[in-house]
Amino acid sequence: MLFRLVFVIFMLLAQIAWADDFSDAYKEYSKGNYSKAFRGFMVLANRGDASGQYAIGYMYAKGQGVPQDYQEAVKWFRLAADQGEADAQNKLGYMYDKGKGVPQDYQEAVKWYRLAADQGEADAQNKLGYMYDKGKGVPQDYQEAVKWYRLAADQGLAGAQANLGYMYDKGKGVPQNYQEAAKWFRLAADQGDSDAQANLGYMYVKGQGVPQDYQEAVKWFRLAADQGEAGSQYNLGIVYHQGQGVPQNYQEAAKWFRLAAQQGEADAQNKLGYMYVKGQGVPQNYQEAAKWFRLAADQGDADAQFNLGVMYEKGNGVPQDYQEAAKWFRLAAQQGVADAQNNLGVMYEKGQGVDVNLIKAHMWYNIAVANGSEISSKFRDNIANKITKKQINKAQSMAKECVNRKYKNCN
Repeated sequence: MLFRLVFVIFMLLAQIAWADDFSDAYKEYSKGNYSKAFRGFMVLANRGDASGQYAIGYMYAKGQGVPQDYQEAVKWFRLAADQGEADAQNKLGYMYDKGKGVPQDYQEAVKWYRLAADQGEADAQNKLGYMYDKGKGVPQDYQEAVKWYRLAADQGLAGAQANLGYMYDKGKGVPQNYQEAAKWFRLAADQGDSDAQANLGYMYVKGQGVPQDYQEAVKWFRLAADQGEAGSQYNLGIVYHQGQGVPQNYQEAAKWFRLAAQQGEADAQNKLGYMYVKGQGVPQNYQEAAKWFRLAADQGDADAQFNLGVMYEKGNGVPQDYQEAAKWFRLAAQQGVADAQNNLGVMYEKGQGVDVNLIKAHMWYNIAVANGSEISSKFRDNIANKITKKQINKAQSMAKECVNRKYKNCN
């Protein structure tokens, strides 16, 4: 009996001493003395202390006090996780999720996220929700995703609040509800989450869940844009270009389009190209315009593909080249751009960059008309006066097949 009492007292004193050791190491870490902190945490880790093991894993993962080493990080995270340390379980899940220090394995990631999430670790709950949202390591299940997002969101985690807002916005796992979406976006946005700020700004533009208010939209777009969120930089460019919620200002529009374009935002690259064509907010410069159109077109942006086709057709900023023009018009036409479909019809009619083919010209004009091009109706009817009824029937049949194929393989 006496031995047991002595042992219990010894263990309590040891825990107090270890707590003091952890506190001392953490103070050094907080001051940026990583090497000294690492040594202090390692003493604890070697004693089997889970918090110390987690700290060592974290420092290896970040390269603080030691060279960055993901395999060592995984080793220490696992030791702590096996003792039930929730933060370590979460971090070990992340390492499997991203394939850092271990082969990427979504099922293992889910396993460790769940262990941490079941202990109430908010970040793990959010990550587990994301795995269900995307169907990674588990069958895709929006309701399960919402469940885990909500648990984390209720703890105030901004990323989870933003994710829950998105689920309400899109009606995934819950009935679509713009007011609920705006509520959760606002909670996350107030914490500085740039994605939530961007989404809340967009809801003010559309008047979804909130009254339409361009000034409020600008406020939230700016907060996100100042954090480098490319979509908001683009949207801020749009409101300055249109004068919505702010005085119209082409220079400001060009500035924000450029910031987004430099991050690879295709819509912004296309808009910046347009500003150079028109000389809005920047000196007119066709070469710059062609450069930005190409960057967006190479990403598959249909409007940019059409615009680049026009540059080659006109010889603006690039040597005139009808074959290149036809190439870009075709790519845009295949994505349903009516103006590109019309221009491709013109090229078949005139034999520019392609062989003259009035049947194909009629086909593309006919498709363009169906997609809202008014001028194509006149062009189509002119072609109809130059070909036989049999050829018209063939062109119409080709147009129908082309539409059914979603404009692919229409030749």
